[in-house]
Amino acid sequence: MSERPGGGLTPGDPLGGEAPRRQDGLWSGSRQGYTTPAPPGAGGPAPQFGAGPAGLPGRPQLASWISRVAALIIDGIIIGAGAALLIGLLAALGLSADTTGGAVAFFATALLGVAAITIVAFLYAPLMMSRTDGQTVGRMVLNIRVIRADGRRMTFGFAFIREVLIKSLLFGVLSSITFGLASLLDVLWPLWDEENRALHDLVVNTRVIKT
Repeated sequence: MSERPGGGLTPGDPLGGEAPRRQDGLWSGSRQGYTTPAPPGAGGPAPQFGAGPAGLPGRPQLASWISRVAALIIDGIIIGAGAALLIGLLAALGLSADTTGGAVAFFATALLGVAAITIVAFLYAPLMMSRTDGQTVGRMVLNIRVIRADGRRMTFGFAFIREVLIKSLLFGVLSSITFGLASLLDVLWPLWDEENRALHDLVVNTRVIKT
């Protein structure tokens, strides 16, 4: 995959310009996010992103597609396990449907399962990402994180927009009317995007980098 600065960068983008530094959880750089040759006195031309076998010291390197997919699988397993625990808790409290009641009970139980998965999925990623500045358990295992292109810290609200409203709901709805094509394209898009972005990254202007 190509690892060089390209379109879509905004002022303060950690992937544009000089090597950024972490300061109190924020990414910063001295070139103020120039994505084209800077004017005189503004730091000079930007060095090539990822130059050399190991990239430039101190600069974030884009996460590979396989690491993103592996992290997604791990997080999916965790969400499934969390939902199972929630269903078990509800059953222990007597809130689950009667499984001996035929079709109505079957659909009620299925609805309970969907609700449990939805609750866990909606809270898991935003809570984790806001506490770890862009990581989930799966991303921790794969040593990657999500960063905001403007350099600001990952908050619960922003993570909720990225993970729930855009990644889950928007692409979920689009997938339902395109027979899954929208979600498939979202997952595969980093394979040919010059900055390894998925479609949901383009919508909210985020990158996934190695830690």
